Amino acid sequence: MTGLAEPAAAPRLLRSRVTVRGIVQGVGFRPYVHALATGLGLTGWVTNTGEGVLVEVEGPTGAVARFCERVGPDAPPLAAVESVQRCDLAPAGGAGFAIVPSRSAGPVRTTVPPDTATCADCLAELADPADRRYRHPFISCTNCGPRLTIVTGLPYDRVHTTMAGFPMCPACAAEYTDPADRRFHAQPIACHDCGPRLRLVVPDAEAPGGDPVAAARALLAAGAVVAVKGLGGYHLACDADAAAAVARLRERKARGGKPFAVMVRDLAGAERLARTTPRERELLAGAVRPVVLLRGRRPGAGGAAAPGVPDIGVMLPYTPVHHLLLGLPGDPQGPAALVMTSGNVSGEPIVTDDAEAVAKLGPLADALLVHDRPIRVPCDDSVVRVVDGEVSPVRRSRGYAPLPVALPVDVTPALAVGGDLKNVLCLGEGRRAWLSAHIGDMDGPATLAAFERAGQQLAEVTAVRPRLLAADRHPRYRSARWAQTHRDGRPLVRVQHHHAHVAAAMAEHGLDGTRRVIGVAFDGTGYGDDGAVWGGEFLLADYAGFTRWCRLAYVPLPGGDAAVRRPYRMALAHLRAAGLGWDGGLAPVVACPADELRVLERQLERGMNCVPTSSMGRLFDAVSSLAGVCQLAGYEAQAAVELEAAAVAAGPGATADGAGYAFGLRPGTDAELVAEPGPVLAAVLADLRAGAGAGTVAARFHAAVSGLVRRGCAAARERHGLETVVLSGGVFGNALLARACARGLRADGFTVLAHRLVPPGDGGLALGQLVVAARRTSAGA
Repeated sequence: MTGLAEPAAAPRLLRSRVTVRGIVQGVGFRPYVHALATGLGLTGWVTNTGEGVLVEVEGPTGAVARFCERVGPDAPPLAAVESVQRCDLAPAGGAGFAIVPSRSAGPVRTTVPPDTATCADCLAELADPADRRYRHPFISCTNCGPRLTIVTGLPYDRVHTTMAGFPMCPACAAEYTDPADRRFHAQPIACHDCGPRLRLVVPDAEAPGGDPVAAARALLAAGAVVAVKGLGGYHLACDADAAAAVARLRERKARGGKPFAVMVRDLAGAERLARTTPRERELLAGAVRPVVLLRGRRPGAGGAAAPGVPDIGVMLPYTPVHHLLLGLPGDPQGPAALVMTSGNVSGEPIVTDDAEAVAKLGPLADALLVHDRPIRVPCDDSVVRVVDGEVSPVRRSRGYAPLPVALPVDVTPALAVGGDLKNVLCLGEGRRAWLSAHIGDMDGPATLAAFERAGQQLAEVTAVRPRLLAADRHPRYRSARWAQTHRDGRPLVRVQHHHAHVAAAMAEHGLDGTRRVIGVAFDGTGYGDDGAVWGGEFLLADYAGFTRWCRLAYVPLPGGDAAVRRPYRMALAHLRAAGLGWDGGLAPVVACPADELRVLERQLERGMNCVPTSSMGRLFDAVSSLAGVCQLAGYEAQAAVELEAAAVAAGPGATADGAGYAFGLRPGTDAELVAEPGPVLAAVLADLRAGAGAGTVAARFHAAVSGLVRRGCAAARERHGLETVVLSGGVFGNALLARACARGLRADGFTVLAHRLVPPGDGGLALGQLVVAARRTSAGA
């Protein structure tokens, strides 16, 4: 023995190929992998592929194992890792760790991230006079900024975005290639030198010189309407506290009394309008920045922007342009709150093209704040509310689209085309579904063109090639006719409207359909299997089919859409169906012109142009009219929204004395039970004749509807042993009703499922159509 220690054995080297799938492009994932690998002393490379991110790492076995353990859990904040697959290889040697050019061969299976609000780091630079991006309207980094709306192809690289036309200046290029920099491989990277750039356009006049944002802010403060190009399209903006400016915008846009969304600087501005909960503040200030429907501090708190409604739609700035418009510290005083409504002509989709903006929005706005970065994917603002601490989507768009929804069942590659109101498309394959951004109402060629573009773009970013189509059963839906025309030999499955509503909620809650649920589907209009207009339905449903358990009694819908626009017609139709007279002093009788009243009476007597309806939405219209709340609806569901506002204003005391209304229940022929609204309407008339106010009537009617839901579900449980209730349909956008129904049903021992990922209204239909169509096809139906 020499007494010398034996040399330590060299650590065993290992090379592993790691494939990471999910939302891993456009979120700083490659820079993160670079930092993780180099920190562990590993060599290799990382790249984007059509499937996600592909990594090869080499080094000591323990270090490679730690890399694989951490690559998913420690991912950047905007990433959502779905899977990490590892394959061990023989060591190949080499030095350093590199980000290599993306690989575009093969199928595209990755997920494009949604647009994200400007992060705190970028906001600090935006307001720092010493920073080279001080007041740069397009400041962003790997943790924030545009994503979906600028993507032109995959993998997600600058050349596959609308930033491709803006070459990086030397300073930006240095940051882009520096692993230690926050903008390392940030595809939207830009600065004052390399663009994009803003300009102010004033139709028929010379735009003021200087800073276009400062000039636009001054115009807004002076009462002007300004069209502002954002991430996913244009907004029309004005000072929310200037009643004359808001009225001018309403008149130009033919908006009627429909509420506008309001943008405020910060949470303090939101608190000025409404009392917010911690969950609401989290949504307002988070990375998505949706419009959050907040209950006003007092009746009328929304001012001219949100008249006659219980909730105010509030959002915080989510782009640098918004922050600049509202003003940085030291800027001249501008509006404290801005109306921010979709930039479009009434009935058309949001405008994204600059030339189209000048042509269509020029007549509506006094000036246009435009920029030269093209918008590839239109994307309206998302709208949400919080009900009992849970998020309830109203419109799922910017910040959420195109995030996939996990499915509890396998679906063949399929396209579901949704409905004709609040249209949203859905592509699905395997256990994932991707919903488009909000498209709008399918009532014109511009929306149809947007519908087709949305389908193409969704196919591009998901690589789903549909072998199956799904559509509503309504014979005149434009979406369904489009599906019929574009079948190309593929099966087309027609799905009943309310079945799709219930199935959508089942799917988002992970139900596999092996056990039926009690589906309460309340809305305004849905084509029924018997040709009637359904909308007050209790279904016993799974994905394969449904049985109609209970429904609201049929009443005539006199004149179709005319009755929707004029709630007094529905009130008179309901009174006649219930055998209640048209007393001359009743609000709907007073509201109906004498000539129309005579024609309506003959129309109802003879059944001319009177499709039967079981719609709960139309019953809300009728009671709103009877209570004197709303006689003419200038926007969808106005009568119901204002009836909810009246009930909220009345407070819980309106029903605290035990007085209330109750529906009658009787056996039916096409359903086991039929709910008769006659007793409710008779009680409404009695209260009104006794001098009760609109708020009392509204509160008691809401309590009657929630009571009907509890009774109908209790009867279904007793007869069929079902314990799970799904609440779906546009009527459940009513927070007061949704809360009362959910609380009452839970008190009765039911499991209650309400929408949390897609809207309860027609914006969620396509998801339900998808899973129902897939189930029927797999079953050979």
